[in-house]
Amino acid sequence: MRPINCVVIDDEPLAREGLINYIQKIEFLTFIGEGSDPTDLFAIEKNQSPDLIFMDIQMPTMTGIEYLKSTKNRPMVIITTAYPSYALEGFELDVLDYMVKPITFERFFKGVYKAKDYFSIGKGETNPLSFNAKPDYFFVKCDSVFEKIFFNDVAYVQALQNYVIIYTSHGKFMPLLTMKRMEELLGSEKFIRVHKSYLVAVDKIRSIESTRIKLEGAEIPLSRNYKDAVFKKVLDKSLFKK
Repeated sequence: MRPINCVVIDDEPLAREGLINYIQKIEFLTFIGEGSDPTDLFAIEKNQSPDLIFMDIQMPTMTGIEYLKSTKNRPMVIITTAYPSYALEGFELDVLDYMVKPITFERFFKGVYKAKDYFSIGKGETNPLSFNAKPDYFFVKCDSVFEKIFFNDVAYVQALQNYVIIYTSHGKFMPLLTMKRMEELLGSEKFIRVHKSYLVAVDKIRSIESTRIKLEGAEIPLSRNYKDAVFKKVLDKSLFKK
């Protein structure tokens, strides 16, 4: 695998210097440019091909979040910021990692090693995320804490007014999210709506009756409006017949 070409974008010179120093300590990383604003990337990309961008959030001309929202086919991005409050939005925009300043070398190495894995999956392409190598987890904000949840740990989701309750194998979480947003986040391949107030992981279903679905340690109501879709998705390809 060739080295990963890195760019540092931060309006604080000392922050850039610290990250560049970290980059130069790691054999599989190569530093190719820096800037104080995301718009500086245009000049860098004329002569270089970045694979990984270390991006601050608060910058004078364009914020890191604005850059992420305005670009699609971009290199891998690791957010480096003093503001933890943008973590959820950052991960929703497919950043590879989110590091809160001050950043230790140990924390930096953990993040770039993840980039190394993604870069290998992409077979050296500048945007391995286009190969669907997306994280197997997501973050939700519960009160003032950002909780990391793995998709495979989610059993079901219950709507509760302006909140949802996410039930997992490690406990339950109650973020300020709508059921519609949870459906978008979890996707329709492994999760299915069974009631206006319930979204269930297909692989966690133990049995289905006419009006309810049984999971490990829970019973979920099965609405008449969703019944046909549930039976089709869950049983059509897996029902053993004579």
